[in-house]
Amino acid sequence: MRFFEYEAREIVKRAGIPVTDFGFATEPSQAREIAQRIGGPTVVKSQVLTGGRMKAGGVKFADTPEEAEAYARDILALEIKGHMPRGVLIDPKAEVAQEYYAGVVWDGPRKQPVMIFSPVGGIDIEQVAEEQPDKVGRRHFSNILPFSEFMAKEVIASTGVTGGALNKLVPILTRLAKVFVENDMTLAEINPLGQLADGSFVALDAHMDMENEARGRHAKLLADLGVGSEETRQAREATPFEIAGEEVDAQDHRGVAGNVTEFDGNLGLVIGAGGGSLTLFDAVRAHGGKPANYCEIGGNPSVAKACGLAKLVLTKPGVDQIAVMMSIVSNTRVDIVARGVIKACLELGYDPARKIAIFRIPGAWEEEGFKILEKYGVEYADRSVSLNEAARRAVEKIQGVAA
Repeated sequence: MRFFEYEAREIVKRAGIPVTDFGFATEPSQAREIAQRIGGPTVVKSQVLTGGRMKAGGVKFADTPEEAEAYARDILALEIKGHMPRGVLIDPKAEVAQEYYAGVVWDGPRKQPVMIFSPVGGIDIEQVAEEQPDKVGRRHFSNILPFSEFMAKEVIASTGVTGGALNKLVPILTRLAKVFVENDMTLAEINPLGQLADGSFVALDAHMDMENEARGRHAKLLADLGVGSEETRQAREATPFEIAGEEVDAQDHRGVAGNVTEFDGNLGLVIGAGGGSLTLFDAVRAHGGKPANYCEIGGNPSVAKACGLAKLVLTKPGVDQIAVMMSIVSNTRVDIVARGVIKACLELGYDPARKIAIFRIPGAWEEEGFKILEKYGVEYADRSVSLNEAARRAVEKIQGVAA
């Protein structure tokens, strides 16, 4: 779940990290009032869950409250990469002596957070790492044991920062690590972290991503920020299709039908088994297929949940067929998934044999599941057929239909 900048700045502020006297507005008149409160030149920034705001005209510098109001009116009507803004953030125009970068990200292969720091901020840290690798400090740390100030000092000092700047940065990085761990974040980033003319530091921008599964644990924080309990945000706002996927999963506690993500292809996917979902999605694309969606089904879902997910995918505009595929599973009953997807086809008036490109789910109760599929003429594959081969067959089938 991705936070808007104004929300991320509030999280940073609550952690005791210095921030500017910013404000959030959804109306041009509110932008003028905030600019009046701030006094002096301000920055008006579009609040969208995507990058490229400056190039798209979503960041403007205003000298007066009236100018801030005018810019806010333009920006609130400005679409950026398919996103309309949630609002605008009004920030004082700071006199920055130097920009730094501070961030914590989750390192999947290491299964640990990693603190990243650079005295070169304001640009992508990847670019800094490529062009000036000696200016990027890193330190893995435990998400169980506290991140100490000594660890922060090591990371900062490794980039050549010393003296007063080092001492002022240590508590900021320490608090940022705490924010990351305590809020189940996958990303907690301040870029730029500005050093002002008087030597003080202030967060000029912030980016935060939280594990979707952790939303329940942080319900109070989300409520305080005004984040709706039904909101699931990634790099963009959830589409109606993706929101409907969340609703399917929430209707029944048994099993899971989650991580529903929309694409614009013609082959609908009902796939699962952990990493098998990613493997199958990539295999479909590798064989020239065009996925209409990504999803994960498993954990022994009910017939209703399997049916609901299949119905959602089948009714997505542009979908010609669906592929039902999973790795070898131990607790998900094959017959239940088979009943669910066939029920979805029949209730929508489709012939399962024509609408299901392939069914490849070996596991519990597979013999019963295969009998059901045979009854309706659905092509299925047992465990002797690899995931890659099943994906190839699905793509071949739908290409034949499309032709």
